[in-house]
Amino acid sequence: MNILLINHYAGSPEMGMEFRPYYFAREWIRMGHRVEIVAAEYSHLRMKNPAVTADFQTEEIDGIRYHWVRAGRYEGNGVRRALTMFRFVGKLWRKAAWIAREWKPDVVITSSTYPLDTYAGQRIAKKSGARLIHEVHDMWPVTLVEIGGMSRFHPFIVLLQAAENSCYKHADAVVSLPPRAKKYMVLHGLRPEKFCAIPNGVVREDWEKPNPLPKSHQEVLNRCRREGNFLVGYFGGHALSNALDRLLDAAKKTTVQEIRYVLVGDGVEKKRLIRRAEEEQIRNVIFLPPVPKKAVPELISYFDCSYMGSLLSPMYRFGICFNKMYDSMMGGKPILFAINVAGAPVQKYGCGVMADPENIEEVVKGIEILFHMSEKEREEMGNRGREAVLKHFTYEILARRFEHLF
Repeated sequence: MNILLINHYAGSPEMGMEFRPYYFAREWIRMGHRVEIVAAEYSHLRMKNPAVTADFQTEEIDGIRYHWVRAGRYEGNGVRRALTMFRFVGKLWRKAAWIAREWKPDVVITSSTYPLDTYAGQRIAKKSGARLIHEVHDMWPVTLVEIGGMSRFHPFIVLLQAAENSCYKHADAVVSLPPRAKKYMVLHGLRPEKFCAIPNGVVREDWEKPNPLPKSHQEVLNRCRREGNFLVGYFGGHALSNALDRLLDAAKKTTVQEIRYVLVGDGVEKKRLIRRAEEEQIRNVIFLPPVPKKAVPELISYFDCSYMGSLLSPMYRFGICFNKMYDSMMGGKPILFAINVAGAPVQKYGCGVMADPENIEEVVKGIEILFHMSEKEREEMGNRGREAVLKHFTYEILARRFEHLF
């Protein structure tokens, strides 16, 4: 089949995030399908953006045909970013007949975080007689209202809401990363049988042939091992939403001398967190720079357990689908899970300890429970997570679930 995937921010391993479109496309190509990805030439998520001189400039990456659309650059989440959305969707809408004629898609997938791309997707699907699938990432516009503080009557929110309602009405199927969003979507016009939850996952090959850690990381972590430390590891963004201040609070209250907290990554809050640890003399915390994605398997191998935490959020009523949760599970180490969300895989598969993120004593208690377990008990707990990923959450398996919707 000819698959057209529209994702404003789509990336590749060389360019950087976001990776999901690439991983699915690669699997579908292995199944014998042809995949075209349409994306904007600039995304704030990428480490490297392509050099584009004309709209619909084509580049082949690992058998996937990328088509780049010039939508403009932006910083932050203001008006300029919104304008890039309108440019991107508008150019696709105007070229719908050409796309349908030249690429002949059998399936059109709209997947751009914001729902405005449904209009272009609907037009292309109608002109080509294709099946239309809409993929929901971040629950726009409700996220912008409840987290971003925007008014429901703001013109941009009104436009997004109309687009969301339209995609639920006209799509042949809706794929949702948030696993518990079905009720909300039905209230906004989706027929229940059209809903399908397909989360993120892991790439098995990355774990079979991981990249080595940078030597600087190896030196620090090997020293911790020689000193007999129990390592609680965190990897990922250092933003307020990651609740790393709570982890520092837990570190301050930890009385077990062998426990060390290792925070690997970067973000807007990192400098402040380092400064706080120095000022408050929190000496059992180690900060390290981020590592390449393919080195994450080796990083996790140094940890005795992984930490996942977050501030309270009304969005968690829709469930969660964090990449690092599946990475942590695949790493085969138990997880200290400090996020208030129902139905989390960590709880479902018994591969970690749950803790209330608002209760620092409970977080410390959870870490000390893991510390006092025998090595065999921790290994069994971690293996349950790894087995769950291999059974349910590799991109090979997820791509086949997605393929059923075609």
